[in-house]
Amino acid sequence: MSTQAKAENRPENLRSLQIAFAAHIRDPENHAAPADVEDRRMNIYRQLFFNNIKKFLASNFPVLRQLYDDEAWRQLARDFYTEHRCQTPLFPELPKEFLRYLQDQRKDRPGDPAFLLELAHYEWVELALSMDENELEDTEANSTGDLLEEVPVLSPLAWPLSYRYPVHRIGPGFEPEAPPDEATHILVYRDRNYQVKFMHLNDVSRLLLNLLQENRGLTGLELLREIASRINHPDPSVVIDNGKKLLQDLRSKDILLGTRPA
Repeated sequence: MSTQAKAENRPENLRSLQIAFAAHIRDPENHAAPADVEDRRMNIYRQLFFNNIKKFLASNFPVLRQLYDDEAWRQLARDFYTEHRCQTPLFPELPKEFLRYLQDQRKDRPGDPAFLLELAHYEWVELALSMDENELEDTEANSTGDLLEEVPVLSPLAWPLSYRYPVHRIGPGFEPEAPPDEATHILVYRDRNYQVKFMHLNDVSRLLLNLLQENRGLTGLELLREIASRINHPDPSVVIDNGKKLLQDLRSKDILLGTRPA
């Protein structure tokens, strides 16, 4: 091997080549391709890498994709690809990295809907829950326990979420320009059949789930009495009767896994 060839194959030279190659692939408009590499070959890499990212984002954020025309979506994907430095090499983590980009770097830009981040988060949650390594069978609970006399056990795969925008309704036919007066509260959960499902929450069900998340060891009856007190209901027995049905419904959906002793 010649002296020149040996110099070109030194680790520091290889590293410089890799850095230049990656910089060009990520942002070809601002970083020149490595010297002595045929542009036809570089173009294959430019197209392959970027198109994979663009298609992967579209498949994980299908509603969001529908709200952008082809050129605007290409530009959004390009901005993410160019500006964001992912903290993981794992492709399934890419949607989470996209959320980080929207929240920490992109912020508000002309042409983006005001609900961009919230809608993206709502779409990401389904993927996150489907990949969550928690198994419902690993949570100790008596599946037939008394929901009023014992402590209800909330599934670790039940996530109550709140948004300023009605993200569950947004689509090509409905793009609100401003948030409504009332926030939207949604429960996203995964059942024993590994199906991710969504449930719209009213004030009572949201309060109940928030109390269950606090995990203070209250029985179902104590929880419902506290709810009646918080909403100043004139007849607590009505809250308890309806709350019992709600607890049973949550258990049938695998949102509650059962009970544990008080």
